[in-house]
Amino acid sequence: MKAPHVAPERARTPGQQVSRAAFYAHLWLGVLFTAVLLGVSITGILLNHKVPLGLMPEVSHEPTAEFTAALPLAELARRALEAAGESGGIASIDRMDVRPRNGLVKVRMRDPESTEVTLDIASGSVLHVGARGDVFLERLHSGEALGEGWVLLSDAGAIALIVLLVSGYWLWLWPRWRR
Repeated sequence: MKAPHVAPERARTPGQQVSRAAFYAHLWLGVLFTAVLLGVSITGILLNHKVPLGLMPEVSHEPTAEFTAALPLAELARRALEAAGESGGIASIDRMDVRPRNGLVKVRMRDPESTEVTLDIASGSVLHVGARGDVFLERLHSGEALGEGWVLLSDAGAIALIVLLVSGYWLWLWPRWRR
């Protein structure tokens, strides 16, 4: 019995080798990172529209005095803690976002609701107290809400997206360049 004829494998050009590698990188990274990239994309869209969605309170305020007349941060922090009903002291504050142009400071607490107190920086009067709905979304977007390992997965998703974009362009452009 005679062996079937097998055509010898042609040597691939460097461009063909890159195209083959790009195809498999594109295929498997797309399959493996679909859920991560969808999650990051959806939470990113929601974060872009957090004010209209009511996830972040927008406090309109005109400054009551020059920025140079602002109360010290320690005093603003004390007043914010008092307004939020926090008894844990300065350790209860996550961050203070000072907005001199608007004449206010937003003080975010380290509580499960992510309570935010908005104060006038010159008078110290409380303008708003309420929960921030976007904090969980921000933590989910970065992967932080699911644990430290998920932050790395979010980073890997970003790298995968870069590879997907580059390999996708290569797969689209290479046949056109060859012609």
